[in-house]
Amino acid sequence: MYSLLLALIYLAFISLGLPDSLLGSGWPTIHTDLNVPVSYMGIVSMVISVGTIVSSFISDKLTQKFGTRIVTVVSVLLTAVALFGFSFATKFWMLIVFAVPYGLGAGAVDAALNNYVALHYKARHMSWLHCLWGVGTIVSPFVMSYALTNSTWHDGYRIVGYIQLGIALLLLVTLPVWKVNKRAEITPQKHFGLLGALKIRGVPFLLIGFFAYCAAEATAMNWASTYFVAVKGVSAEQAAQLASLFYIGMTVGRFLSGFITDKLGDRKMIIIGTVILTCGIVTLLIPAPAVVAMIGFVVIGFGCAPIYPCIIHSTPKNFGAENSGSIIGIQMASAYVGTTFIPPLFGLLGRLLGFEIMPIYLAVFVVLMITMTELTFRVAKKNNLEKTGESDNGIL
Repeated sequence: MYSLLLALIYLAFISLGLPDSLLGSGWPTIHTDLNVPVSYMGIVSMVISVGTIVSSFISDKLTQKFGTRIVTVVSVLLTAVALFGFSFATKFWMLIVFAVPYGLGAGAVDAALNNYVALHYKARHMSWLHCLWGVGTIVSPFVMSYALTNSTWHDGYRIVGYIQLGIALLLLVTLPVWKVNKRAEITPQKHFGLLGALKIRGVPFLLIGFFAYCAAEATAMNWASTYFVAVKGVSAEQAAQLASLFYIGMTVGRFLSGFITDKLGDRKMIIIGTVILTCGIVTLLIPAPAVVAMIGFVVIGFGCAPIYPCIIHSTPKNFGAENSGSIIGIQMASAYVGTTFIPPLFGLLGRLLGFEIMPIYLAVFVVLMITMTELTFRVAKKNNLEKTGESDNGIL
């Protein structure tokens, strides 16, 4: 039963990843079909992210009241409803309407499951959890490419909607399995809002670093197809498939990092990932055929692989298990602030300056991310040493 519960958590993260790559892979065709500017993808992603920010902030309260299992099932059902709504959209405003339940569902389940795994499983499971999210993001571009080749983008959303609905129903009928793990009750959780979190030394650095990482990841994720079309002259149908390169690199990287994360630790894995990510960005700066850019996006995804799960997994250790529920919820909200405002900003700059500015744009946020993350670990280490010193003095 314990293994079945872990499998269900993994499955829930596949469902979380399924919709995330659909918009970016299909947008070169969607914006033409709906007769809106290419930069309008930023508006849709912004509405989705606002929903995730709201649900992330309240996820801790929802989880305490209803439990992780109920929050997970309802969230997956909400995203399934949103996907079917997208599949029937014939006007741009319809995308905006159904972006709301999509965002609300994604944010709640993301924060709840991340905290659950960070508290009760080893680092390798966090890596593999997000690897399964990558599986979902890899599947969707191929589904969208198939739909664009044989029908319309609406069918791409409809197919993924049926998959999402199937996962939601499976999670619903297996709700009793969640009772097998009682360790969630071991550590009493403290509850505090954003102001309370900001008073904890190191948390502001954590939030800024996570914001910067997710800003870079979301930009690469959402604009990869447009980059290949606008900069490399690739067709929209082929670009939808090429969008999966980033996700392939990330998914393979997270699978492999799961075998070494427990040995190296979260901090070293974040540094290694940043170095690899930087190499991928440099590759995009090379004026070369599309195949070089393809390699670059794979390397960028591979470098991104350990960063997100390791930052989250390190939170209970850095700031205390009793604080992790509230901090991770706020942490996820800061991440979605990055995904809300930064990719749309890139869309506007891309229209004005050209989409070839992507590597420079990504580099700015990667530098901010690693600087703030390192400060987080240093301050957290100092905090923990001070606590240990106070404890020792009390014993003596």
